[in-house]
Amino acid sequence: MASHFAETRAYPWPEVESFLEGRTARRGLDVGCGNGRHVEALADRVEHVVGVDVSGGLLREAVDRARERSYLGQFAAVRGDAATLPFREDAFEVAVYVAALHHLGTRERRVGSLSELSRVLAPGGRGLVSAWSTESERFDREEGFDTAVDWTLPGGETVPRYYHVYDPDEFRSDLDASALRTVEAFVSSGNCYAVVAPPGDGCPGPAHGRTRL
Repeated sequence: MASHFAETRAYPWPEVESFLEGRTARRGLDVGCGNGRHVEALADRVEHVVGVDVSGGLLREAVDRARERSYLGQFAAVRGDAATLPFREDAFEVAVYVAALHHLGTRERRVGSLSELSRVLAPGGRGLVSAWSTESERFDREEGFDTAVDWTLPGGETVPRYYHVYDPDEFRSDLDASALRTVEAFVSSGNCYAVVAPPGDGCPGPAHGRTRL
């Protein structure tokens, strides 16, 4: 389903663009990079971008996108598991982890993955994490739950995809259980978001104009 997914995921999310606005760095990371739509946004602001994803097909789509849009020289595609990131400590000054955390199948792996993000963020670094939320109009639930959502291919075949849909309190609880520090947690467009930092890093106050968690 990688090529069909890439066709339907062309643009970065506005929350990612807002997070990246005014930021510059030497090294950036996109966890669960998919077809690379947020890699491109990172490449506009950092010197070198690494995208990690478990899907080889999606990584090929990300490389093709980078080649077509002339930032391939800034980009490295790495196949790996978000719960055990294959990078050294303090490797990245900025990171995005968007619409991927909710695909990890247990709370232990999700919290572990957030701690992995903390491990690879450099002192002073910042990350943006997002996940599907019960705040979305598509769900009529107040508490977090597991579900499968079918992806329908052009020929009609369906591919089930696992999601853990977070309620906002649960999302904040998982952040607090990880090694990350939460700078700000909020809901936007029906999704849970958090701006995060490594442990022990001074955190500025929250931005305005968002629904805080």
